[in-house]
Amino acid sequence: MNLFKPVDMTKGDPVKVIITFTIPMLIGNVAQQLYNTADSIIVGRFVGDNALAAVGSAGPILNLMLVLFMGIATGASIMVSQYFGSRKREELSKTIGVCITLTLIASLFIMIVGPFIAKPLLNLLNTPESIIEWCYQYLVIIFLGMAGGGLYNILSGVLRGLGDSVSALIYLLVATFLNIILDIVFVANFNMGVAGVAWATIIAQFVSAGLSLWKLTRMQDLFDMKKEYLIPEKEYSGRLIRLGLPSGVTQAIFSMSMIVVQSLTNSFGEMFIAANVIVMRIDGFVMLPAFSFGSAMTTYAGQNIGARQMDRVTEGAKKGTLVAMGISAVLTAIILLFGKHLMAIFTDTQELITLSNNMMRIIAVGYVLMEVTQCLSGVMRGAGDTVTPMWISIISSVALRIPLAYGLVWLSKTPELPQGNCAMMYVSMLISWSIGALLTFLVYKRGAWKEKAMF
Repeated sequence: MNLFKPVDMTKGDPVKVIITFTIPMLIGNVAQQLYNTADSIIVGRFVGDNALAAVGSAGPILNLMLVLFMGIATGASIMVSQYFGSRKREELSKTIGVCITLTLIASLFIMIVGPFIAKPLLNLLNTPESIIEWCYQYLVIIFLGMAGGGLYNILSGVLRGLGDSVSALIYLLVATFLNIILDIVFVANFNMGVAGVAWATIIAQFVSAGLSLWKLTRMQDLFDMKKEYLIPEKEYSGRLIRLGLPSGVTQAIFSMSMIVVQSLTNSFGEMFIAANVIVMRIDGFVMLPAFSFGSAMTTYAGQNIGARQMDRVTEGAKKGTLVAMGISAVLTAIILLFGKHLMAIFTDTQELITLSNNMMRIIAVGYVLMEVTQCLSGVMRGAGDTVTPMWISIISSVALRIPLAYGLVWLSKTPELPQGNCAMMYVSMLISWSIGALLTFLVYKRGAWKEKAMF
């Protein structure tokens, strides 16, 4: 079997094709997470805990600026997979051209706007004076190189929509290896600190974007890449925005909620900020099966709906979700058994290791529930229903999470803990995840998403 050949997910055993498609994407997502993790480990080891906190504190603001790409990527994945499944070459070609153009426009917007709003947002978050300049420096460099990361994320999404998750994996592995090498060179050898980490990241992202674009130019048997297709047509631009906007709005609201929660996190001081960074880095890896299976479900559902095989969609959704839940159960057990050893990778500070491990144990069980949310939401998105997952995410991540976080912290205030118990922030996260999974399951079973298919 040619691993680099696009996968037709409308044929064969559903579980087998889902797993075969997911494995390269899962490995790729691990590599993607290594970007941030390598940054954190290297600055934590060579610069210090405050530098580790600075890189992590920049995360919510960076994620807020990435929502434009999230929307384009979601719309692209749905349209590409459905057009590929229904064998519509002209429509597929125009969709890919529109994706590239809109990504470049979004990148230019962020390059201009990002540096101007970064410092005010950091001040709004009550970012400690000891790390605010590092945060700002990191963000400005990343924003100026946004085109590389934006193009890679969109183009790799197009490749996955075509059923080729292996090429996206290979290019990401190349970029991840380059990123780690440059991290070491810039930070450990040239003493560039947080700025060195940022430069390493954007250089590696441009490499992966270039490789993805090169691959697409070699797939002319499936679609045409012509200059005229780079000129956005109203029909395709509108459809992509309509499908992607709910996901973009979801991510924007989620990022804003993270910014609000980050302000509460910052109130507990540098030690808890650093602990939160460590937890989120581990969290990023444990979440990967959920995100990978969720993306695979979007492509699987899109291709099969394009081919008008709805029974196959529901069969794959059920079996794929159960497999994903089993994988997360194993990862949860690893966290509970070896948590402290994982935290010790980032720092030698024993207090920080213990604090991070205690927070991680609170949310560990929630990862199994996240598989339900991501997999079934992926199916609904693949059908073209991006609005329903948006509302569920808003309800669970914003309407519930923020009041719970602030409320539980306030209720836990004592003379010994005048700021409240920081563990309540993670309790609120677990509660919101649980309710989100329940809502997603109930809406999926109701079945209204089946009527949203483009074709």
